[in-house]
Amino acid sequence: MPASIQVATHAGIRELRLNRPDVHNAFDDRLIAELTTELHEAGRDPAVRVVVLTGVGASFSAGADLHWMRGMAQASEADNREDSLRLAALMRTLQFLPKPTIARVNGAAYGGGVGLVACCDIAIGVETAKFGLTEVKLGLVPAVISPYVIAAIGLRQARRLFMTGEVFDAQTAASIGLLHEVVSADYLDDTVHAVLKQLAKAGPGAQREAKQLAFGMHGLTEAAAERIDRENAALIARLRVSEEGQEGLGAFLDKRAPAWTQNG
Repeated sequence: MPASIQVATHAGIRELRLNRPDVHNAFDDRLIAELTTELHEAGRDPAVRVVVLTGVGASFSAGADLHWMRGMAQASEADNREDSLRLAALMRTLQFLPKPTIARVNGAAYGGGVGLVACCDIAIGVETAKFGLTEVKLGLVPAVISPYVIAAIGLRQARRLFMTGEVFDAQTAASIGLLHEVVSADYLDDTVHAVLKQLAKAGPGAQREAKQLAFGMHGLTEAAAERIDRENAALIARLRVSEEGQEGLGAFLDKRAPAWTQNG
């Protein structure tokens, strides 16, 4: 079975590619574990100056994998909480990685995929990319990724997108702060390389301190994030096993409309 993450290193740049193109690089427990491990290794490796995160194929990441969701829909609240804590640890690791991080958004990003984009220091996306925080359509909420998404796009935008679950385009993603730049697919690599050249001019120690300075001025700390992650993992676990969550997940897996939309 091929690795869920492809890893390439050149001239101090560690590129991590989500490698499940057949399911649009959707998350499962294996991808979460492998990506968390690779991020930790990149953070510790003194030869790595910058981490670039991207997807193999046409998508960046579609969020949760269908089969993984099916298993979680049948799991206990305790198992769902532990599962959510693993995803939370991945997001927290990326958010606080002591190296500059770039999201090379090569295609669509939904749910947890949006979380990955929000956790990166710099996000550059193709103009055809689509985005969505669609959890409410399943009777759920984007709990685990919420601290990082709100830090990226602000409370006002998050309130709308968390509640509507609407899909939005790359230009909208840039206008609300999720993406820094939107480019054509032909210029994606050139734009990423231009940013890498800028990052290479800075001292790595200064970059590490600058990142912590920004977090500190915004009131973000890793310890506080870990506490919030535990609370949010408990929330999503409770919602997954609730009557509404079970109906929403069941409707999604059965490819039907959930009961609450039938009279809408």
